[in-house]
Amino acid sequence: MHYVGLLYRALNPVYAREPMSGEGARRYGGRFNPRGMPALYTSQSVMTAIREANQIGTLQPTTLVAYEAEIGPIFDATDPAALDAEGITAGQLAADDWRLKMLAEGKAPTQRLAERLKTAGYAGMQVRSYAKGATEHDMNLVLWVWGAELPTRLRLVDDEGRLG
Repeated sequence: MHYVGLLYRALNPVYAREPMSGEGARRYGGRFNPRGMPALYTSQSVMTAIREANQIGTLQPTTLVAYEAEIGPIFDATDPAALDAEGITAGQLAADDWRLKMLAEGKAPTQRLAERLKTAGYAGMQVRSYAKGATEHDMNLVLWVWGAELPTRLRLVDDEGRLG
């Protein structure tokens, strides 16, 4: 699939000056990227982005940004046939123990999936949000490849230069 539209990201203010870096995900790893692999975790709605960024405890300071995206190819992890072809289930995508598996095995199954998909040429993956309060309609786009040019164009919306 190819995604064209707005994406949103709720950032820790520590990273707000570098909203295109993917550095936090590269440094620590995430559900859909192992340590060392940059990723931008974006959402297709503002509320989903806020849920994603504040999954533990009370709402913490957050910087909300928007991106204009025209990016592909995107793996559609909402498609059961596509998941089956990759040998992974929706239950494995949603598993809360991915951090424990990363610590115990070096990489969680979802991180291995991300590596395979990126190697296969995917720029990212559309996947439902597993944040508290999210429904099957709350969608994320996890990006592994992005830049200023097609086919992986991602532009930060900051027309007034508020982020410096």
